[in-house]
Amino acid sequence: MVIDLPIVIMSTKLDEKTAAPASPANGGSCPLWRWISPLVSIASLSSAAGGSMMLAQLYLKTITPSPVAISLLTSFMWLGTLIGSGGWGTLADRYPKRMLLGTILGMSALATASLGILLPVPGVLTVAFIRVLMVSGISPIALAIISAHSTMANRGRNMSYFTSSQSLGSALGSITAGFLLAMVGYRYGFIALAGLPLVAMLLVPSIPRTEAAVQARVKRVQLIKRNGLSGLYVGSILRQMGTTGSASLIYVYMATLGIPAGTMGTVNAVSPITSILGMPLFGRLADRVGRRAVFCIGFGLSALVPLVFAMAKSAWVMVLGYMTLGIAFSSLYTGSAAYIGDRIPVESQGAMLGLFDSSRGLGGVLGPLVAGAITPVLGFRGMFLTMSGIAAIGFILVGLRTRAPAQSS
Repeated sequence: MVIDLPIVIMSTKLDEKTAAPASPANGGSCPLWRWISPLVSIASLSSAAGGSMMLAQLYLKTITPSPVAISLLTSFMWLGTLIGSGGWGTLADRYPKRMLLGTILGMSALATASLGILLPVPGVLTVAFIRVLMVSGISPIALAIISAHSTMANRGRNMSYFTSSQSLGSALGSITAGFLLAMVGYRYGFIALAGLPLVAMLLVPSIPRTEAAVQARVKRVQLIKRNGLSGLYVGSILRQMGTTGSASLIYVYMATLGIPAGTMGTVNAVSPITSILGMPLFGRLADRVGRRAVFCIGFGLSALVPLVFAMAKSAWVMVLGYMTLGIAFSSLYTGSAAYIGDRIPVESQGAMLGLFDSSRGLGGVLGPLVAGAITPVLGFRGMFLTMSGIAAIGFILVGLRTRAPAQSS
């Protein structure tokens, strides 16, 4: 489990340039056109996820005035990530990935449509948890497929394709949700978003196959210690606490600033749009200057995001905050995923990439709980300052506890 990760990194002779990656399971890289089907599937699923998150938070605001209850939505969703990512990642190392992707897409559509019933608070929280429990498998499975078809020279670039498609889907989902809410309301907005994963299911058969490598599996804790990953995982917990804690009440906060719902969707879309532009850049940068330099940029910028939100008095300042968040996420996730892929053998990459998402999930659970508890006492701006401090601790930890590339003698 993520909570058992040690904070102190054990020494190892591997470094960022010399860590030997396992050979791709199928013996080589995959042409760019073969990624179209999985990337479109990911974009569709991300659209439904991002749009339903926005609608659910605004819907809860209409039936409960409690910031704690509303922030619990984010905690429940990240609890699904915490539990689901590691489990799906392990399954991806053992069972056909295309079958798992089809299952995820079908269950996601069903859960999103269920929100259209307009349930009370406990029902919304439960369905949101179940939906994310399913959706959380998309990242470790897709990244494992891409990593298995990549080499040290192009892994960062190839993984940026995944994160770009994910961000594109999130941007379209947020924009679509804002218009759906204005035009058809909550019920039919949820139902319309549920159709996106069903469309993506049609593309699953064309996703490239990845054969599982037949090698002895190593326990996750041993892999973490051996490859010096604990600092990255624990830093991700703290970083996610800061950003997700801030996001858990962000739509309510924007409403207090007088920003209309349609504009909220557009403002929220700035982050994934920025990520779309940044991820290919950071993917190539990670292949050239090293993974650590790239993800450290993301951790540092993440601590600035809540500070920008705290200063906001209009939608334009919120746009600046979301733009910073988009740059932070694109560099952090692309660099971290490639860093893990370089160090972990193919037969364990699904599990370890899933564990990385689970570490983010733990932060996503804890952050909103803290934010919801302190907002009635400190107010929104006090909450944002606290979240910034937590993310800054994560940045410091990652800087101290991950290894720089070895210098050539």
